[in-house]
Amino acid sequence: MPEFPPRVLDEVKSIPGPAGVETESTRDLRHLTWCSIDNDDSRDLDQLTFAKQTPEGGVQVLVAIANVDALVKAGSPLDEHAQANTTSVYAVGHIFPMLPERLSTDLTSLNLHEDRQAIVVEMDFDSDGRLCNSDIYRATVRNHAKLAYDSVAAWLDGSGPLPVPVQAVPGLDENIRLQDQMAQQLKAVRQAYGALDLETIQTRPVFEGDTLKDLVLDRRNRAKDLISNFMIAANGVVARFLKAHQFPSLRRVVSKPKRWNRIVDLAAEAGHLLPRDPSSTALEDFLVWAQATDPTTFPDLSLSVIKLLGPGEYAAQLVDGHIPGHFGLAVGDYAHSTAPNRRYPDVITQRLLKAALDQRPVPYSDEELKQLAERCTEAEDAAKKVERQVRKSAAALLLESRIGSVFDAIVTGANQKETWVRILHPPIEGRLITGQEGMDVGRRLRVQLVRTDVELGFIDFKRQR
Repeated sequence: MPEFPPRVLDEVKSIPGPAGVETESTRDLRHLTWCSIDNDDSRDLDQLTFAKQTPEGGVQVLVAIANVDALVKAGSPLDEHAQANTTSVYAVGHIFPMLPERLSTDLTSLNLHEDRQAIVVEMDFDSDGRLCNSDIYRATVRNHAKLAYDSVAAWLDGSGPLPVPVQAVPGLDENIRLQDQMAQQLKAVRQAYGALDLETIQTRPVFEGDTLKDLVLDRRNRAKDLISNFMIAANGVVARFLKAHQFPSLRRVVSKPKRWNRIVDLAAEAGHLLPRDPSSTALEDFLVWAQATDPTTFPDLSLSVIKLLGPGEYAAQLVDGHIPGHFGLAVGDYAHSTAPNRRYPDVITQRLLKAALDQRPVPYSDEELKQLAERCTEAEDAAKKVERQVRKSAAALLLESRIGSVFDAIVTGANQKETWVRILHPPIEGRLITGQEGMDVGRRLRVQLVRTDVELGFIDFKRQR
């Protein structure tokens, strides 16, 4: 990355068009009012969603996932390069895709008004939001409306009009409202089991032409929650489907927090008691209380908790083995499967699913899956470092004219060598070079900007006494 070698580009040129129907059992679901909901500028569309009421009073949710494996064959130059990349990298103002754009934004993307092959995860929920039945199968699908998070969320919240693409499809407004209601119900069920409802500070760049003018908050909203909750449910179904078919899988795991004691201290400082042993249910109770008590500082608390929970990683779930679940999502079975245009673990999972559906042998050995899990974790960590480095350089550029300014800040990282803080506006992180004594994650303070280095992405603050 970022360049694709000639043999990969030659293979892409040789592909005549989108994949055709793979098996006689492929269902034709093009008539359903499928829609995509993603960022305004997203072109690599991995999923479509649809919902309908069931005769029993529940809701059936369908998630269609792009059938990337149909064109990216195992062992091909395309596959080998995707395996080396393992993920798309989203830098400020530029995307470095895992797959060439002719694939990821065209031939394998679930594009508007185009017939595409997909893997469909079908989920039946009862009136209480509990999963009753599920199934996975191939289908031909068609995207009837390409929608954006912000406009859909504004409409659902009552602060914006019905998006024009929704108006153009009869019945789609009712369908999206049904999807929203079901997603909120799924979220409530997971929270009852201890899923963490975290709201972090995310930023997106604002450009005037090619000039970076600002970094603004990119907050969570109901449309993002809708997709997130459906994807979590679908990923759980995929993991259990493979387990039921005696297939191994590649899981996404987050073990119990490595710094639970500090989370306990943070809760105590806020006036809330947590148990000494890690408990996702108790932590979620604290987060709900904290958000209700002080919603303005909740994103900062969420960021601190995320830092203290530690990073996730990929792990091979073998047929006769056992690995931890996902602490933050309060699920024991969780496989990444819903973004195969952007993540290689999802391509691996798709191949496992299709082999199970076709009653073919497992396409990977246990040792291969272990090595792939390690490789995907390492490459994803490296990609995140690149994304952070580019964001740091952009932030340094934005702040270089404000040397000497004083900001409110919060400690986001602390160890024996370094302490990191994030100022509240603009939401930018940097290193604390003086006054680190007694600082730990979640501590609030005042800092002064003393140095920036755009090329290296350095931003240095000193503590204001």
